[in-house]
Amino acid sequence: MQRILRGVIQYRQTVRKELVEQFNQIKDNPQPKALMFTCMDSRMLPTRFTQAKVGDIFVVRNAGNMIPDACNYGHSSEVSCTTEPAALELAVKRGGVKHVIVCGHSDCKAMNMLFGLHSCPSAFDHSSPMDHWLRKNGHRTMKKLNERLYKGPQPLKFDSEIAPSQSFEAIIDPFDRLKAEDKLSQINVLQQLINISSHESLREAFEKGTLYIHGMWFDVYKGEDYLFSKEKRQFVIIKEDTLDGLMDELHRRCDVPLGQCPDIAEGHFTPG
Repeated sequence: MQRILRGVIQYRQTVRKELVEQFNQIKDNPQPKALMFTCMDSRMLPTRFTQAKVGDIFVVRNAGNMIPDACNYGHSSEVSCTTEPAALELAVKRGGVKHVIVCGHSDCKAMNMLFGLHSCPSAFDHSSPMDHWLRKNGHRTMKKLNERLYKGPQPLKFDSEIAPSQSFEAIIDPFDRLKAEDKLSQINVLQQLINISSHESLREAFEKGTLYIHGMWFDVYKGEDYLFSKEKRQFVIIKEDTLDGLMDELHRRCDVPLGQCPDIAEGHFTPG
C-alpha cells in the first residue's frame, strides 16, 4: 500500500492535469470504440501498449482472459449473470461498440496452471475456485492444444454454430518457437472468440455485420503486440512494416472505405 500511495502522489505531480483535461473533453458522455477482455496479470497494461486515452475502450480483466461460452444459457434456461456476458451486453447492445478484442499474453500464469492440471489431473483441488474456473472454461482450449502438439503446425478449425460467419482456421506457432504453454495461450485467445460468438444476444449484430471480434497476444518479455490475421491464419506482429497489411485486412473486414469507418480513420482502434 505504501507503494500505491506514493504512486498517487507521483500521478498528481505528473499526469493528473492531462487526464483531467481528457475527462473534461468527454464529460459524462464517453463513447468507447472497443471492448477488450484481457488477463488480470500485473504485467498486462493494455491502455499503455495501445496508447488508449480516457474513454477509448472498455476493459474487462480476469484470470486467463476467458469468456465462458453460452452453451448453458438461452431463452429456455438460466440467464447468465457472470461479468463477461454482462460486459458484452453493456458494451455491444447498449453501448453500440463494434469491436471486441481478446488479448492474451506469454507466460500467462492461468494458462500455465491449466497446462499443469491437464498434465497432472490429480493436482486438481476441488475447493479451489481457480481450478474450477480453468477446468470449466479451458477444456476446449486444451483439446485444441493436444491436436496442435500431435499434428504439428497444421490448421486448427475454430467453428461457431451460432454465427458461422465467425468460423476460421488458425496455424499456431508455425515455426515451433514457443513453449507449449504459450501455444496454449494463443489458442485460448482464439477459443474465446468462438465463445463470444456463441452468445445468442450477439447473433443479430454478427448477421448485420456490425460487430467484429479480434484476437491479440502480447509478449511480456519483448514488449511486442501480435494480432491474429484471419486471412493469414496466424498471429502477426504489429510493427511498422506489417501495419499497412493489417490495416488493409481490417478495412476489408469492416467492408467500408477508410474514410467511412471513423473507428479507424480517427486512430481509435488497433487493427484486427
